[in-house]
Amino acid sequence: MFHNHQVEKPKKRSQLRQILGKEYFILKRKWKWFKDRNRYAKVDTNVHFEHSLIKHHSLLLRPLKDVDMVLQHNKIKNLEIAIGHITNVVIRPGEIFSIWQMVGRPTSSKGYLDGLVLHNGKIDSGTGGGLCQLGNLLYWMVLHTPLTIKERWRHGYDVFPDVNRKIPFACGATLSYNYIDLQIQNTTNHTFQIILHLDPKNLNGEILSDALLNTKYEIFETDHRIVQQWWGGYTRHNKIWKKITHTQSNEEVQELVSENNAIMMYNPFLSETTIS
Repeated sequence: MFHNHQVEKPKKRSQLRQILGKEYFILKRKWKWFKDRNRYAKVDTNVHFEHSLIKHHSLLLRPLKDVDMVLQHNKIKNLEIAIGHITNVVIRPGEIFSIWQMVGRPTSSKGYLDGLVLHNGKIDSGTGGGLCQLGNLLYWMVLHTPLTIKERWRHGYDVFPDVNRKIPFACGATLSYNYIDLQIQNTTNHTFQIILHLDPKNLNGEILSDALLNTKYEIFETDHRIVQQWWGGYTRHNKIWKKITHTQSNEEVQELVSENNAIMMYNPFLSETTIS
């Protein structure tokens, strides 16, 4: 059960303060990388594993309310550039996978276009927008492996109503260069490989390992609820769990993955013809 459903009303900050704050945290993360002694995963096209742990895909174009479809088409180009830096990455024992270590800063000079971004819960456009779809896909897949989530930032806002939702709410990972990252650490004795590609409809991903693992994973939610806050808005809450089954002994273990709170940017009691 949740012990406290209260969520503070979002604070408004000036645009200048937000820009300066963002650049400060970018420099802070770069300094951390400079001093970092961790070993980071790299692409290795000579490695081809056969043991598939999970495959997943997500739709590229969604008819979102009040969103210019040009931004979604641009997102596809942004994803194409980004996954080119990631696909065939090999995560060896002790190594860390970082999206921004591999992708770098998305700029127009690298071919990135204006795509969909969320700014304080509101829809906006920005260079390299749409890469959160990559973060969401990778996070969901990694939850179905023995890899450890070292850094993950949840979405603070629930922007679009659910339609045909196939995975639980709050199973994604938001991204913003470079201090809001998705980092994965390999604390096992096995080596893993991530494969990504686009087809005309979907972003596709797969995680493979160097050996057959005797574990199965199931991700599920509990305690899902919507709460009206004292300041008038609505918030959405749940807990995400991982059930690990050891196939040889049938032993089951459940782990709490996250407890999530998000500010809803739509009225939860009105029907909407949109897709989340």
